[in-house]
Amino acid sequence: MRITGGQWAGRTLTVPPGLGVRPTPDKVRQAIFNSLGPWILDCSVLELFAGTGTLSLECLSRGAASAVCVEKSSKHASYIRRNTKALETNIEIRVQCALRSVKQLAEVNRAFDFICADPPYGDKTAPGKRSESWAQKLLDEPAVGEVLNPEGRLLIGHTKRDAVEITPPWAEHKTLKHGDTWIRVLTVNV
Repeated sequence: MRITGGQWAGRTLTVPPGLGVRPTPDKVRQAIFNSLGPWILDCSVLELFAGTGTLSLECLSRGAASAVCVEKSSKHASYIRRNTKALETNIEIRVQCALRSVKQLAEVNRAFDFICADPPYGDKTAPGKRSESWAQKLLDEPAVGEVLNPEGRLLIGHTKRDAVEITPPWAEHKTLKHGDTWIRVLTVNV
């Protein structure tokens, strides 16, 4: 796992062994950040389901101003600490449930320019049923929109088989498809 661009391009990131975490693949991250271009400069970033903090570190490498990582597993959060130390940077780490953290951040009026979430993938959505995935839960949580600055963007990953519904206040800005992985970039429709 490597940083794909910016000041730390090519630097290796430490990830835990096994299948406990699924970092966003290099090719997918490259496509994400190519599509964002210079927009990411000076952004404040909130990464939910951060795993090893790969998306936040990629943002910082490409010029984002700050990052907050939310990861429920203290073991995985320790890898965020290792990677930030190796890159000599600083990230605020919150070891807690992503939805709980978003609600707490909304209560204290914190807001971010870019929220990125590549949560554990959901099962295939049955015909006529609504997705029950983490991606859908995030989109349905009002606090997510409350912690996004007015001109901000929400990046959310899910699989093609997970029929995530994009409902107000969300508006689709862009969809990137890479195999079974779909990355949606959304804005708040005002």
